[in-house]
Amino acid sequence: MKKYSILMLLIGALAVFSTGCKKEGCTDPTAENYDSDAKDDDGSCTYASKGDPHAATKSAIKTTYADIVFAGYEDSYNEAMKLKTAIDAFVANPTQSGLDDCKAAWKKAREPYGQTEAFRFASGPIDAEDGPEGLLNAWPLDESYVDYIRGNTTAGIINDATTYPTLDASTLEGLNEKGGEKNISIGYHAIEFLLWGQDSTDVNPKTPGQRPYTDFLTTGGTADNQARRGDYLKLCVDMLLDHLKLMKDAWDPGKSGNYRSTFLALDNNVALKNMMTGIGTLSKSELAGERMFVALDNQDQEDEHSCFSDNTHRDIITNAQGIRNVYIGEYTRVDGSKVNGTSIQDLITTVNPTLAGEMNALSTSSMAGVNAIPVPFDYALTLENTSGNGPIMTAVTALQSQGDKITEVATALGITISTELPE
Repeated sequence: MKKYSILMLLIGALAVFSTGCKKEGCTDPTAENYDSDAKDDDGSCTYASKGDPHAATKSAIKTTYADIVFAGYEDSYNEAMKLKTAIDAFVANPTQSGLDDCKAAWKKAREPYGQTEAFRFASGPIDAEDGPEGLLNAWPLDESYVDYIRGNTTAGIINDATTYPTLDASTLEGLNEKGGEKNISIGYHAIEFLLWGQDSTDVNPKTPGQRPYTDFLTTGGTADNQARRGDYLKLCVDMLLDHLKLMKDAWDPGKSGNYRSTFLALDNNVALKNMMTGIGTLSKSELAGERMFVALDNQDQEDEHSCFSDNTHRDIITNAQGIRNVYIGEYTRVDGSKVNGTSIQDLITTVNPTLAGEMNALSTSSMAGVNAIPVPFDYALTLENTSGNGPIMTAVTALQSQGDKITEVATALGITISTELPE
């Protein structure tokens, strides 16, 4: 009886174990190696390409995408280099005009980078376990983690020379998101805060943060630890360049054996699935949801993307433009030249012209919607709420519908995607 009981316990434990663990495998029923027992997709799905009448078109779409990704990251790197030049000159000789130059360079640097957000959620190197996304563009940022804020003149890493006697790249990178997701120490938004300061003014004057350039003077000035503040700013832009270079090199057609080679070697349908998952997720969940709806629902400018500079409207527009770039297979570089080629739009127009028309209409209405949002975004938040149909909610609805339509386009091409944010 005792042996029987022990046996039953073991069987029960095995049963619990087997049902508690989620088997990994291919969960896409349209794939050749679909595993009906798999619960978690491990990215191993393969698809039949022999006999696919659109194989050549799909292969060309992959090349267009790879070219656009590289161009986007190369432009981002080059603009960040201009930002570094402005910051180095400003820290060496702090003046109001020098600070203004830095702010202008930061805004220009955001233009191409905002469009590269369309390459996220696509199983690429930007979101890999060791990828640099969190080091480049993490937000929202707790200002007091980096520097002084209103009511606390000694806050932040900059003002804590006892705990952090040495400011270097290793220290600042190690502190990024340490102890909390808002403990952001580096990246675009740390630089933004150091240039603009806290935006603690009323939204009605429509003014961004008002940090004085004298915060960076090494004698006199308006805040403590001014030399450390300048050193911190220079380290941030140097690290921004390092992390952008990783992405630029990963997609550089002049370098062999990089991720671009891996991507181009992917099964056509796997590559398209990654691409469409990326733009569908950004459109419906990340941009419409996390970056717009949450801020409107909370009525809190701390939830907007570029809250110190009041540049959030450009973040939204460039994100939406990035989605369109991938769909139509065209990117306009900073110098005005175009990178273009065979696109998803071309393929779906051949496969299902009606659906292509619907997708084109939503792409157009999404771009119109984001461009119609009043500026600045923190002021626009005060003009409506989530129960109405103001310009923010109109844009949110269009982007969500676009995400759903991207899913329909994928299905029409025999591909299953999810637009939910990864856990």
